[in-house]
Amino acid sequence: MEILFKPVGVVRIKATEQEIKTESREVEGVLEIYPEFEPALEGLEGYSHLFVISYFHELRPDQIGPLQVKPKRLVQRGFRLEDLPVLGVFALDSPTRPNPIGLTLVRLVRREGCRLIVSGLDYFDGTPILDIKGYRPEYRTDESTLPEWYLKFMNSQGHI
Repeated sequence: MEILFKPVGVVRIKATEQEIKTESREVEGVLEIYPEFEPALEGLEGYSHLFVISYFHELRPDQIGPLQVKPKRLVQRGFRLEDLPVLGVFALDSPTRPNPIGLTLVRLVRREGCRLIVSGLDYFDGTPILDIKGYRPEYRTDESTLPEWYLKFMNSQGHI
């Protein structure tokens, strides 16, 4: 089966790759929606947060397909690569995936026509946007658990 997607827009961001890769959720950018999709933006203004689904357009060929990787982001936080576990990519937010699709949650700052100004963006400039969904309270859960490996590497903010 072949599945085809048509991008609805593109990410515009001035942050460097390193700034995007940090754990800061303050990176501001623009979701530039193509004019033919502007009617789909109606009603979005009241949401505080949006889910943005994207296509990871800058992955190397070796990053598409592997089912297990080490959480290499932890090396930036002082962990040694040889000490990190090999985990399934579905357990991580690694861009290495069977399908190069990304999901992020951003804060909607404001809408300017076909442009959505957002903060907390962790996509690179030029990333194709496949879809946008408003965040609703029913997506939240207060009863969650985390695997032991996650708890071992978690920082003081609760992130790995």
